[in-house]
Amino acid sequence: MSRFFRSWVSVAAIVITVAWSAVAWAQTATRVIDAIRVEGNQRIEPETVVSYMGLAIGDKFDSGRIDRALKSLFASGLFADVTIRREGNTLIVKVVENPIINRLAFEGNKRIKDDALAAETQLRPRVVYTRTKVQNDVARIVEIYRRSGRFAATVEPKVIQLEQNRVDLVFEINEGPITKVKRINFIGNKHFSDNDLRDVIQTKEAAWYRFLTSDDTYDPDRLTFDRELLRRFYLSKGYADFRTESAVAELTRDRSGFFVTFTINEGRRYRFGKIDVASELRGLDTASLDEAVQPKEGDWYDADLIENTVQKLTDKVGTLGYAFVDVKPKTQRHRDKRTVDLTFDIAEGPRVFVERINITGNFRTLDEVIRREFQLVEGDAFNAAKIRRSRQRIRNLGFFETVEVNNRVGSAPDKAVIDVAVTEKSTGDLSFGAGLSSLEGVLADVKISERNLLGRGQNLSSSFTISGRRQEIDLSFTEPYFLDRDLAAGFDLFRRSTDLTNRGTFDQKSVGTTLRMNYPLFDRLRQSVRYTIRRDRITNIDFAASRFIREQRGTRVTSGIGQTLSYDVRDSRFDPTKGFIIRLEQDLAGLGGPTRFLRQRLTGSIFFPLTEDLVARFATGAGYVFGFGGSDVRINDRFFIGGKTLRGFNTAGIGPRDAISNDALGGNAFVTGTAELSFPLGFPSEFDVKGRVFTDAGTLTNNDDQGSELLDVASLRLAVGFGLSYTSPLGPILIDFAVPILREPFDERQSVRFSVGTRF
Repeated sequence: MSRFFRSWVSVAAIVITVAWSAVAWAQTATRVIDAIRVEGNQRIEPETVVSYMGLAIGDKFDSGRIDRALKSLFASGLFADVTIRREGNTLIVKVVENPIINRLAFEGNKRIKDDALAAETQLRPRVVYTRTKVQNDVARIVEIYRRSGRFAATVEPKVIQLEQNRVDLVFEINEGPITKVKRINFIGNKHFSDNDLRDVIQTKEAAWYRFLTSDDTYDPDRLTFDRELLRRFYLSKGYADFRTESAVAELTRDRSGFFVTFTINEGRRYRFGKIDVASELRGLDTASLDEAVQPKEGDWYDADLIENTVQKLTDKVGTLGYAFVDVKPKTQRHRDKRTVDLTFDIAEGPRVFVERINITGNFRTLDEVIRREFQLVEGDAFNAAKIRRSRQRIRNLGFFETVEVNNRVGSAPDKAVIDVAVTEKSTGDLSFGAGLSSLEGVLADVKISERNLLGRGQNLSSSFTISGRRQEIDLSFTEPYFLDRDLAAGFDLFRRSTDLTNRGTFDQKSVGTTLRMNYPLFDRLRQSVRYTIRRDRITNIDFAASRFIREQRGTRVTSGIGQTLSYDVRDSRFDPTKGFIIRLEQDLAGLGGPTRFLRQRLTGSIFFPLTEDLVARFATGAGYVFGFGGSDVRINDRFFIGGKTLRGFNTAGIGPRDAISNDALGGNAFVTGTAELSFPLGFPSEFDVKGRVFTDAGTLTNNDDQGSELLDVASLRLAVGFGLSYTSPLGPILIDFAVPILREPFDERQSVRFSVGTRF
């Protein structure tokens, strides 16, 4: 009985305990928050803390909601620590506020300025300090240094505690050395050596002479571009199956350099098989397009030729009146024969119109300077040929390092947006030229010009030429789009003091101005007209001077008009490799003043590549001047040949001359010709050092002077030579060495000419 009683008492106690707990839990679940008290806050108002919690007086005590409130307070970034507890019906929130940054500083950074680093970091003075933000900023600074080629850079944040819960944050930076590309290897190349492929890609191996370029620092974006360059190179050489398997950059253990390895699969080399042009356009005779097809059956496959042919066919069909044309090259590969059949399929393209033209990258050049070179405007029918021509026109401005023109779909399928991205370059030129001859001694040329004045495309230049025998001062200004039309207008002011005699026996001074306009007649044909008025004065004639010069003593005013026609189809104005240019210049004097003459000059140059690296140039020129109305052609209106126009001979080094005084008298007729071959000299491609061999020939004869002492032999002069050109970071450097082969005893020779320039 006693045992039974004890068991019954135990069961009753358990039941009572459970019941009491249930009652207590029920009471707790039904309790609400009567008050919220915030402790530890110094800067932040209690109401702000409560607002982050998502709890309010009258809410029930719920563990899930309290947990979420705790996380919300931490997520605000305002607090370093937060605890929440309950006292009765009061919720106690105790916080430790994150400090405020008083000052942010960078130490140890020499290559990257404080302003550049501060622009990339999240933290600022008067911003709440958090460890997460500090870690993010450290990672960002390290990434900035890596992009500048310093993969060994380290960043250590230091926190200095201040009163009133403020801190100074200092990023201690160890920049480390630049992490160069020590070695570039290729795996899988059988037909081209590693050195050949290293010349193709933009990334270069570190070398002492690359101190002015960053191509030898590792850049993952540049490595991606290198893969594309390799693909283009192999496709242009006939390897239609080429692919780049991988491009891997491995950092050395000491983080001092990278080893870059390209794994490639060259594949087989193919030739062109059958080539055809198919058209779906009604009335289009494909036979008339054969001249635009560059690939020939049996030639090595070349993707560049295919792309060029697509452009030429588009241009050709467009000129025949088809506004919307789509030319697609279709290939059929025969691996057993190693040939690729090619069909250019011409179809009517979608009717797309230009919706908008966006221009970016022109921080200095005004938008209108670029837009006026476009042959399309918003609303025109989309024309790929005109876009390519517009891109070339923008490049020919000479204001930009790179010009990229791309198109994308606009707000509707029948609308296109053209994006133009440019990279500006220096357009100011400060050039120095020098020459050495037995006649003039040392000659110096100084020219200062700005080709994009105030970003408006205007050209302002001033030049000075000083030697023992000649002084020239010229000031020139050109507005390329006068009255918002494709009309270039400008003026020239000049003062020239020239002595072409042997012993400085007279002074010839000219002062004047020229007003000129230049405008297009057709796409490649332009005409310029000009009016010139000048005063020529011949004084200080020595007793030993030629009698022909003494007869021209005095002052004369020349007033005349002139025009120039130029037809230019070169691929580049600055470094042409193919195409030609022809100029016809004519000047008529006699619009007032005693001087009357008609002068004509015809010049032309043609460029064409013999191989990928060899470029041939042939140039010729001829001119003739004669007086009318009883007026002879004076010495200052005649032609003088030599120097730049006939290397190997001094300026005014050939032509009619006084046998007694040896004074150059100039001629009324001349003919010149040049044959030149330029080629690389094997230096690294970034040096852009080229050599050239040339032959210059010419003659100058005939003037209005008469007398036994006049030496005038209309014989051919010929000189051969070689030269060097180097596009240095300071500007172009040119050196020419020439030796006359055919000459007259009285001709003046000049063996060396050189010039050097810089840009700003």
